[in-house]
Amino acid sequence: MCTRVLWPEAGGSVLVGRNMDFASDLLTNLWVQPRGIERDDAVEGELTWTSKYGSVVAGAYDITTADGLNEAGFGAHLLWLAESDYGNPPESGTRLNISVWMQYYLDNFATVAEAVEWTERTNVGIVPMKNPTGGKDPALHLAIEDSSGDSAIIEYVDGKPKVYHSKDYWVMTNSPTFDKQLEYVKEITGLGGDKPIPGSTDARDRFDRASYYVTRLAKPKTQLEGVAAMFSVIRNAAQPFREPDPGKPEASQTLWQVVLDLTNKRYIYESTTAPNIVWVDFKDLDFSAGAPQKKLDLVNHHGLGEGSYSGDVSADFEEGTLTFFSQKIEAELAAAAKAQAENE
Repeated sequence: MCTRVLWPEAGGSVLVGRNMDFASDLLTNLWVQPRGIERDDAVEGELTWTSKYGSVVAGAYDITTADGLNEAGFGAHLLWLAESDYGNPPESGTRLNISVWMQYYLDNFATVAEAVEWTERTNVGIVPMKNPTGGKDPALHLAIEDSSGDSAIIEYVDGKPKVYHSKDYWVMTNSPTFDKQLEYVKEITGLGGDKPIPGSTDARDRFDRASYYVTRLAKPKTQLEGVAAMFSVIRNAAQPFREPDPGKPEASQTLWQVVLDLTNKRYIYESTTAPNIVWVDFKDLDFSAGAPQKKLDLVNHHGLGEGSYSGDVSADFEEGTLTFFSQKIEAELAAAAKAQAENE
């Protein structure tokens, strides 16, 4: 589920495309997160910080962020990885609830090098959370990139972070783990092997197709050409609406896709269930400390008809607070469910 593609040679711009694939609606809205927000690790509150950089993020259920770009030109994306194993992070170490994992990086880092150094130095532990909607619990890995074209993938398969850091790492999908994807893609014609480009929706095949096509994009003459080219690649890696295949009851489909311009600080969003593309220019947003958090209500205003968003929506955000899912909230929900069961 999901594909991320980096294109650092987009005619003077560094562009990133990302598909969000999931089996059910994530009720995604866009959020403006200013500098100066006080946050904690959503575990026991031992790790606290004040956001150093403002960001634009795409949320999931309004309790976490799944994709985003900060004002320093640093992008981050959470994708599914079934092999994820977060272990049991020690209480004395640095920990982050998975709900705030990506946001911590957007709040604190301007470059991939900074993020990688902190990750490896702290050996940060990720604390998983229960899915409050009743579906599978999130099993995720993180892709990050910056406006220099640097890139890294962070995965947990043995309880500790495994970091893959290189400007050559342009593509990321899902299973298997990233090291195996790098080996498999060498079998494809034009990428080191002689096998034809595969066409299924499996993560390995999407990795191969995206890797092939992004390396063959022509240098764009304009920003518009660059954005269009990136959309063409991630649409090729998208998953169509369909009935689940036998034995795969939770088949994913592409819900939305985004293109991030890390150089010109623009965030472009396209829903697969609405005809209108919307975008946000950072120069038109207020990221100053003390400015309010703001929400673009895509759930209720992105589609057809009067009141639907289209084009530049930088001025359409309204004040709203994004509350991240935490262990405290999880405990409260569990207690309420237990009380209800006992009453029944």
